[in-house]
Amino acid sequence: MAPVFYDITLTMGYSYDVPVFNARHILRLLPLSLPDRQRLIAGSLSVDPAPQEQSAFIDFFRHPTTSVMLRLPHEALNIRMQARVQVESQSMPADLSPLPAQLSEELAGVWSLEPESPHHFVSASPRIGESKVIADYAKSCVTSTSTVMQAAYALCKRINRDFVYDPEATQVDTTPEEAFELKRGVCQDFSHIMIAALRSLGIPAGYVSGFLRTIPPPGKERLEGADAMHAWVRIWCGKNIGWIELDPTNDIPAGTDHIVVGYGRDYADVAPVIGMLKGYGNHSVTQAVDVVPVGG
Repeated sequence: MAPVFYDITLTMGYSYDVPVFNARHILRLLPLSLPDRQRLIAGSLSVDPAPQEQSAFIDFFRHPTTSVMLRLPHEALNIRMQARVQVESQSMPADLSPLPAQLSEELAGVWSLEPESPHHFVSASPRIGESKVIADYAKSCVTSTSTVMQAAYALCKRINRDFVYDPEATQVDTTPEEAFELKRGVCQDFSHIMIAALRSLGIPAGYVSGFLRTIPPPGKERLEGADAMHAWVRIWCGKNIGWIELDPTNDIPAGTDHIVVGYGRDYADVAPVIGMLKGYGNHSVTQAVDVVPVGG
């Protein structure tokens, strides 16, 4: 199948009640280049007002990361990312994964501690701790004969069925247990719950941040800014298969409509914008994303 090309535009706007200053922000917004998966052909990142300091580095999980410092007072901050990306078609491998009980033996045979190592993704992480209620839920979704891949698919389908997508129900700092009790949330919540469930079974799982192309209903025009930043789950299925990616919000494997920005243990590792500033009062945030097929 031929690769798909996308032009992606993201705009984020912050508006402050009173001017703020000495603002330090870390930005992770540019899509990754991944062998046999996707290629960043061109990308740019702009910040308004212009920062007094700006530097770029690669973090532990190999994300291209930009650090900016705005010392002067400002009432608004606008961030714009533009990129052209080539995404290759992916086929799901045959299920050669072991039973979860046997996965620990394969995990013990992995000596690498590189960013791709499953060892980073099997224990608690900054946003995802151990949860008995989610562990019990995970056990109820699998059988004693379920392979790792079957367990991942079963959890993906069950979360999609049992939880309601509701952008008003949770906040960015809502914990997996809180979202689980609500049975509502957004892609971040569904991904965190699925990761916690998989880890409770001894299956390494991580968080994927990226973009998702959305397709308008038949007969309707595509609305500018209607796409969104998205999150889904990465699962280590043993040495024969390695990593696969599933999207519990939509109950599908990640495909050519999924564009990867970052991999991490949870949202804390891949947050698109984090930082600190001096000021007081409230602020509002707006975000708009366009994921447009080239020639589409």
